[in-house]
Amino acid sequence: MDRSTALARFAAQIAAGRPIIGGGAGTGISAKSAEAGGIDLLIIYNSGRFRMAGRGSLAGLMAYGDANAIVVEMAGEVLPIVQDTPVLAGVNGTDPFRLMGPFLDDLKRLGFTGVQNFPTVGLIDGVFRANLEETGMSFDLEVDMIRLAHEKDLLTAPYVFDEEQARDMAAAGADILVPHLGLTTKGSIGAATALTLDESVARVQAMADAAKRVNPDVLCLCHGGPIAEPDDAAYILQRTEGVVGFFGASSIERLPTEIAIRNQAEAFKAIDIAL
Repeated sequence: MDRSTALARFAAQIAAGRPIIGGGAGTGISAKSAEAGGIDLLIIYNSGRFRMAGRGSLAGLMAYGDANAIVVEMAGEVLPIVQDTPVLAGVNGTDPFRLMGPFLDDLKRLGFTGVQNFPTVGLIDGVFRANLEETGMSFDLEVDMIRLAHEKDLLTAPYVFDEEQARDMAAAGADILVPHLGLTTKGSIGAATALTLDESVARVQAMADAAKRVNPDVLCLCHGGPIAEPDDAAYILQRTEGVVGFFGASSIERLPTEIAIRNQAEAFKAIDIAL
């Protein structure tokens, strides 16, 4: 699916009063099941592989593999099984060993509709983050990647972590802005440290407002932190203005898998075989 078709579909959804829901797809079965459930947008990035292997999503920021190569490899499992849903590639924009222009062209040829900036240094803070910025691995490179993708007519849905980043990504041509509230809570490998839902409302609104002052047409979805279940997403969407949906990775594939498999195993174990 091309960018204009995807955006027209999203606009029709919003006009009908329905939220835009995006989801991570770390496996083919995740993508197939999410599409069967009516998902609007699928995203492949390296954290999906670690997440569905039972590891924390932040493994995607560690030196456990080539993030951009992993996305291409995962594409072979996910893209052929998706029937009619736009799929984004998570691109590591700070990768010093990629010519970003040709790489984005390759992703488009593979069948990706667009891109998202992941892994992202936006999840890193403190002295380590300062050192990354000082040594040529900055968030600005992720903004540059989104700008280049926009110029190539790829759908762009970047993560942002503060108002300045929201403005920069909107100016770079972001079609969809995703205020990121940190690692998702709940489940066996979810975060314990997170904002409250009320704090999240304020943070999401501030980033959405900052982006819309640059581009009033940018679509805003919320993601991460305490927004783990449908009721959490509803809480945010009902208390913000101009935020039209939710993007979940752990929320869409990890948490449902943990719950369903555990419940099924417990149900089998509860069988009484006494005669």
